[in-house]
Amino acid sequence: MQTILGAGGTIGKLLARELLSYTDKSRLVSRNPVKVNETDELFPADLSQAGAVDKAVEGSDVVYLVVGFEYKTKVWEAKWPALMSDTIKACIKHDAKLVFFDNVYMYDRNAIQHMTEESPLNPSSRKGAVRMRVSEMLLDAESKGMLTALIARSADFYGPDTNNNFITQMVMKNLKHGKKAMWFVGPDIKHSFTYTPDAARATALLGNTTDAYGQVWHLPTDSRNITGREIITMIAKEFGAKPEISILPKWMLLPLGIFIPVMKEMPEMMYQYDRDYFFDSSKFTHRFGITPTPYEEGIKVTCSSFRV
Repeated sequence: MQTILGAGGTIGKLLARELLSYTDKSRLVSRNPVKVNETDELFPADLSQAGAVDKAVEGSDVVYLVVGFEYKTKVWEAKWPALMSDTIKACIKHDAKLVFFDNVYMYDRNAIQHMTEESPLNPSSRKGAVRMRVSEMLLDAESKGMLTALIARSADFYGPDTNNNFITQMVMKNLKHGKKAMWFVGPDIKHSFTYTPDAARATALLGNTTDAYGQVWHLPTDSRNITGREIITMIAKEFGAKPEISILPKWMLLPLGIFIPVMKEMPEMMYQYDRDYFFDSSKFTHRFGITPTPYEEGIKVTCSSFRV
């Protein structure tokens, strides 16, 4: 049995599809799970409730933690450590391997220009401090031999049928409706983006590769140093729109939050957009020989699926 905690989110749904290549016994855990494959087992649960994680994990061989809490610092601080603690305890109790789908918020701001699995950890935000705390909880249990686990990290992502991400909210929605794309700070700063189908496929592969455990992995991401302007131009071409850009300075984020709530949470994260941001996934590529989806191809598929 392979179990997905957070199966209702974008990555969870894609991951369920990918797991069919490895098992016909997948358990999808969320508040209101929906089958992705005919053989999926549905397990409705509120993972914040006492005992819920333990029940969800029981009988599992591999557990994928891909939960996406509301993008609010206070929510993360309250819920992430508790969920990670419950998940680690449950995996130890039921002898299940753990795969944690992570982000890059814990890296030192001076490492953003070229992030690898060995980049120094020194978060510059409260959200980053939460991510470092929960990843250290997992790695500590793993290093003590209590748990078999790995961390799969993604850059900012984009992909078909995704909504709560920068590319969809700030670029695609606007260009689709004849407005200017919005971008933080400057469009000629470089910024990597991970394609969600690549991330899910790689996460499933890692979870089913014995010697991948005990490590941190960057999920496959196009290795080109691409700028915001280039991304916007590609998306505009797919929509038959002009690649016009409106720059968002930091001071506009809070007022903009009236209309786009997630913007209220962005000021502390602006260091990830005011400098080049390159996500190096060469470790994964060299190990598995899998080439990430080129931006042009991923954007074409993403735009064709966009319905809002």
